[in-house]
Amino acid sequence: MADHPRNPDDLAALRAASDVLGIDSLLTDQERATRERVRAFVDAEIRPHIAGWYDRAHFPRELAPAFGELGVLGMHLEGYGCPGRSAVEYGLAALELEAGDSGLRTFVSVQGSLAMGSIHRWGSEEQKREWLPGMARGEIIGAFGLTEPTAGSDPASMKTFARRDGADWVISGAKRWIGLASIAQIVVVWAQTDEGVRGFLVPADAAGLGIHVLEPKGSMRASIQCGLEFDEVRVPASAMLPEARGLRGPFAALNEARYGIVWGALGAARDSYEAALRHALRREQFGRKVAGFQLTQQKLVDMVLELQKGALLALHIGRAKDAGTLRPEQISVGKLNNVREAIAIAREARTVLGGDGVLLENSPIRHAQNLEAVRTYEGTDEVHTLILGQHLTGIGAFR
Repeated sequence: MADHPRNPDDLAALRAASDVLGIDSLLTDQERATRERVRAFVDAEIRPHIAGWYDRAHFPRELAPAFGELGVLGMHLEGYGCPGRSAVEYGLAALELEAGDSGLRTFVSVQGSLAMGSIHRWGSEEQKREWLPGMARGEIIGAFGLTEPTAGSDPASMKTFARRDGADWVISGAKRWIGLASIAQIVVVWAQTDEGVRGFLVPADAAGLGIHVLEPKGSMRASIQCGLEFDEVRVPASAMLPEARGLRGPFAALNEARYGIVWGALGAARDSYEAALRHALRREQFGRKVAGFQLTQQKLVDMVLELQKGALLALHIGRAKDAGTLRPEQISVGKLNNVREAIAIAREARTVLGGDGVLLENSPIRHAQNLEAVRTYEGTDEVHTLILGQHLTGIGAFR
């Protein structure tokens, strides 16, 4: 059989060959159009700069209005200036954004799924009208304050407390690993009260609220995570999210963010695979292209197998979400599997690039480091394993 090496510069042909199962044919024309529009944005606005942003630990705040114009902020929400697109379209957008960088996809997730999603689902009509249109345009940045220094995987143990004082609420406590807080105008804060866990909209410049950036980091360097300290922060009664009671409020937002990760992790994995494939088709050793060695082909095949399975899983979950039948344990299947496999793909792709694989001009090393954080936030592997274990056995093993 004669060899016909693929052209490493014909990315469209490489992608077509890599879609062995023809998953692209399962998408509608509108879904493909959304994907191509976001992909073109990533190629033009993120790829040329991301290595430098990552190296300098710089988040490009100036991209926020561009994300709004692209229609990916609160993409799945209806009304109040939000795009109102399908779950599958949002998933495809998350995939393409994370093919650029996990940190940039995280911005869209924190803004749209966590902050905007909480206001949209649990807020008053006045709160929705005040905040959501500007957030959808990227003119207002929101943050989501749930995780604490001593309550990460166990949010029921949160110590941040809000007490009534006349017509106001006074909040004391601390939060940690809060994305975007240092550039936000509004923070959705979850706190214990005498009535259980409630949500509050706290201005980022409120008296008594201290915000510090967590750095230096070895992962997610092109994004912002912060610590928050609440020293008797006073907000009016109108700051409370009236419809959120108990942990179902923050958990609903977390499931929205987890859904985006199911797709997003595939973007980091696909970009890593494509970098390895193109390098293997260009690089020659021992008188032949690296892509022609059996061990390299095994690595590439193993990557594609997991990418194809992960894409089918994400699409199935997305279709269920659009149909209104998606269950929390199904999101855990997607988050646990796709992030775990994405890390393996990024690491293996790095090996194909050899020594050049540690240079930031090549994406796999950056994706691998970012995915370590993605693996941890919105539920660690262990948490999602126990969610699924409880579903299978009916026995909770969290404590």
